[in-house]
Amino acid sequence: MLTRERLLLSLFLATLLLFSSLSLSLSDNPSPNDNKNKENDSDDDEDLSFLEEPDDVAATSHRAHFPDPDHFNDDEDDDDDFGDFSGFDSSTEEAFKEPAVDDKDVVVLKERNFTTVIENNRFVMVEFYAPWCGHCQALAPEYAAAATELKPDGVVLAKVDATIENELAHEYDVQGFPTVFFFIDGVHKPYTGQRTKDGIVTWIKKKIGPGVSNITTLDEAERILTAESKVVLGFLNSLVGAESDELAAASKLEDGVNFYQTVVPEVAKLFHIDASVKRPALILLKKEEEKLNHFDGKFVKSEIAEFVSSNKLPLVTTFTRESAPTIFESEIKKQLLLFATSNDTEKFLPVFKESAKLFKGKLIFVLVEMDNEDVGKPVADYFGITGNDPKVLAYTGNDDGRKFLLDGDVSVDKITAFGNDFLEDKLKPFLKSDPVPESNDGDVKIVVGNNFDEIVLDESKDVLLEIYAPWCGHCQALEPTYNKLAKHLRSIESIVIAKMDGTTNEHPRAKAEGFPTLLFYPAANKSSDPIPVDVDRTVVAFYKFLRKHASIPFQLQKPATTSEPSSDSSDVKESQSSSTDVKDEFEKVLNKGMIGCEKPSSFPHSDQDK
Repeated sequence: MLTRERLLLSLFLATLLLFSSLSLSLSDNPSPNDNKNKENDSDDDEDLSFLEEPDDVAATSHRAHFPDPDHFNDDEDDDDDFGDFSGFDSSTEEAFKEPAVDDKDVVVLKERNFTTVIENNRFVMVEFYAPWCGHCQALAPEYAAAATELKPDGVVLAKVDATIENELAHEYDVQGFPTVFFFIDGVHKPYTGQRTKDGIVTWIKKKIGPGVSNITTLDEAERILTAESKVVLGFLNSLVGAESDELAAASKLEDGVNFYQTVVPEVAKLFHIDASVKRPALILLKKEEEKLNHFDGKFVKSEIAEFVSSNKLPLVTTFTRESAPTIFESEIKKQLLLFATSNDTEKFLPVFKESAKLFKGKLIFVLVEMDNEDVGKPVADYFGITGNDPKVLAYTGNDDGRKFLLDGDVSVDKITAFGNDFLEDKLKPFLKSDPVPESNDGDVKIVVGNNFDEIVLDESKDVLLEIYAPWCGHCQALEPTYNKLAKHLRSIESIVIAKMDGTTNEHPRAKAEGFPTLLFYPAANKSSDPIPVDVDRTVVAFYKFLRKHASIPFQLQKPATTSEPSSDSSDVKESQSSSTDVKDEFEKVLNKGMIGCEKPSSFPHSDQDK
């Protein structure tokens, strides 16, 4: 009996040992799924503490815009443009005390009453402002005076503090201060008049009034011709009826010209219209070199408005603070700009004017005096025009922003051919570029317009590009973090950390909405749009972004802690995802990544660009 019990005990122990051995064997050989899960979790488990630095700085951005003539001489601290309304610190509001203004007739709008005021009043002007904005402070007394004068006409002038009412400001795409809209029956359009009481009142009365005034006596006619620099006169069969209605409707489409009508032959003759001409007749008079423009189209609103729009500007408009809104708000968007010094203007302006006669209604001709430090020089710098020799540049307007430079002498024949090629889209765009650096061995590679393709569009590299402005405080704050990132990654052959001065360099594949703008261009996929980098401005966040989006896998190893300095000067070691050579890895990605790539979509704009 005892022997039998011993035998059973021996069998039990043997079985137990067998199961224990099998269990240990299974635990030493995990399943493929276990390996996969561990691999997927490796990024989260990766020790990135060595990347963390105490002075990593989060940075926001400055908006980039076409130079606003009202802002040419402003200091950076008085910059009226902004990126994020929520960034306004209300605790500093005491530093921006608004001047005392009697604005009792200006309605204060907030989100809770905005819709009610707009719906209950046919005519409402709304100013989006910031308390710290110098231009808003200058406008305030003019705006308040206009509100008082227009109140009897049933017009409401209102204001919105955009630093508080963030949602309203974003809803109306406010990009700078002040931004002013005029609502008629709930439909808004930008205010394009002058920032004075008289300018506001005249502009609004033109919008809400009949739009056209009668001239019945020679005294009235002479007074108007003496006082006004630009007028439209319709010589009609009657001061009421269809002809007058069409003229009045056209007048509402043209803010910068006053419209008049008459049935008196002597008045018509004073305005250089033949008294015996078939009516209705129309003429545009200007105190310019080209004084008269006779209308020969169909007497309907659209054709009258098009005629006035095409002829109201002089043959050549000199770029000034006052003329800038007229240039940029014209229905004619494409421009030819002559850049010349004041000494050369006398020689080349007649040539430019002669060429302009051939493109009326198609192109706006603009003179920019480069040696005018107040206005001309900033415009020349913006377009990348250097030196003192006269140059002609074609510009497609703010909606597109492409530029083309005339190659050759400034002559009527050359400008004519250039203008025709511009209209037919036959020209190669002109892009600003700094000189290509002689040496580019730093951790952060320097990109300029002329080496952009070579560095950023290199299909064998994953490229992170910062587009910055030298004067941008946020860019300056980001620089130490960006340099540390580049230092950590300098041994990764497939990664390029680069930067480009966005104020002096351009490329169609690098569109900056503000400064700094960070874009990522994956390897083997350069024909697609770059990926915006919207992460915290820290080395760790940048590193994780690159690990996630890089076409060529890579990983950093935490530097070993030793008492002796390493012979390798780098503070990190490269560890590609496998023993596969970078070139072989790239070829795999290239063959896969070039299938189904999308072509990229096709410049800063003025605050009231349509």
